[in-house]
Amino acid sequence: MEKRIEEYDVAVIGGGAAGMTAALYAGRARLKTILIEKSLIGGLATYTSEIENYPGFPEGIDGTELMRLMDKQFRKFGVAVKLTDVKSVEDKNSYKVVSTFRTDYHVKAVVVATGGRPRLTGAKNEDKFCDKGISFCATCDAARFTGKRVMVIGSGDAAIEEGMFLTKFASEVLVSVIHDEGIMDANEVAREKALKNEKMKFLWNTAVDSFEGDEVLNKVVLKNLKTGELMPVDVDGCFLFIGYLPNTGIFKDLLTLDSRGYIVTNEDMETNVPGIFAAGDVRKKTLRQVSTSVGDGAVAGYMAERYVDEINTLKNSILKEGIVLAYFYNAVEENDRAVLTLIEEYAKKNESKLELSVVDTYKSDKLQKILGAPDCPSVVLFKNGEKIYASEYSDGVFAELDKLI
Repeated sequence: MEKRIEEYDVAVIGGGAAGMTAALYAGRARLKTILIEKSLIGGLATYTSEIENYPGFPEGIDGTELMRLMDKQFRKFGVAVKLTDVKSVEDKNSYKVVSTFRTDYHVKAVVVATGGRPRLTGAKNEDKFCDKGISFCATCDAARFTGKRVMVIGSGDAAIEEGMFLTKFASEVLVSVIHDEGIMDANEVAREKALKNEKMKFLWNTAVDSFEGDEVLNKVVLKNLKTGELMPVDVDGCFLFIGYLPNTGIFKDLLTLDSRGYIVTNEDMETNVPGIFAAGDVRKKTLRQVSTSVGDGAVAGYMAERYVDEINTLKNSILKEGIVLAYFYNAVEENDRAVLTLIEEYAKKNESKLELSVVDTYKSDKLQKILGAPDCPSVVLFKNGEKIYASEYSDGVFAELDKLI
């Protein structure tokens, strides 16, 4: 089957809080933008019954409702939405190819906001009680269990730290640990604090066998890993902290990932590939919340806008028919400005043979990196969009250029 090809300025992959915010910024900047989501607009936040720590909602807000409002807002700016799965992303330098089953989207910039998913136990009835007693975020849901009895599954840093946070609300926090008594996967400081916390009770050598209840979870059946004995435990809720899996499988050969599979970015949400940005829970970061995802998405959308502007400059001013001499310089450097005068004089003498394109790298060196230009001050000569000469500026540059034009 021959695929369709559609062209956009920006493709946002993922429809959670980060993706919708990035799409909002790109769409509002009048960029032709498409958001691609494989399942549910809103992502994991739609499974949270009440969000109390998102600014602007002092009484809290239902996760589904908050995501609905974000959905309505970004669509207002003409962003196209496609509900399908992305199979691959390729970097073609001046454009990217985002491939789905039926269509290849040729875009100038990509924002990866594919999020992740909590690791599940695999116990019986688990899917039945997700958001009906089973939660994955103490910061989001702890207040719902004020004065109640809850269970935490896991003993890593996240499980123990979130468990201690839960003790500020719950009357009792039971912790199911697969290890022998006293052994945890958390750091030693957290372990010692947890063992001294009077509200925390540890159930050693146990794993979940099943989740039970009618409409909502009211019982977790644990299995003793040494004796095989089943132990029903009455609870009002259960928090799973046994790991988080970022949705980065299709990017492992393209983007730099950390040891856990998260995308590595700088503070501008830039990945190792120019023109590909990452935002939200999918990237390496300290805190994963709706509010931090929105911040990531805003930065990624803004940076995508700047990148598209640079690509347009590239196509319109440099990679075009004829001979173009590109001069890369830093406008705050006195020497670079002095060389600019010499370059302009040379271009004027040869205006019948070439065009001059001046690129200031002070605010952004993206074009310099994309084109593989040497350190400033430098010149790169293009013929019909193809680079034929590149050099840092020196006294012999003009003689070399004369041979080529």
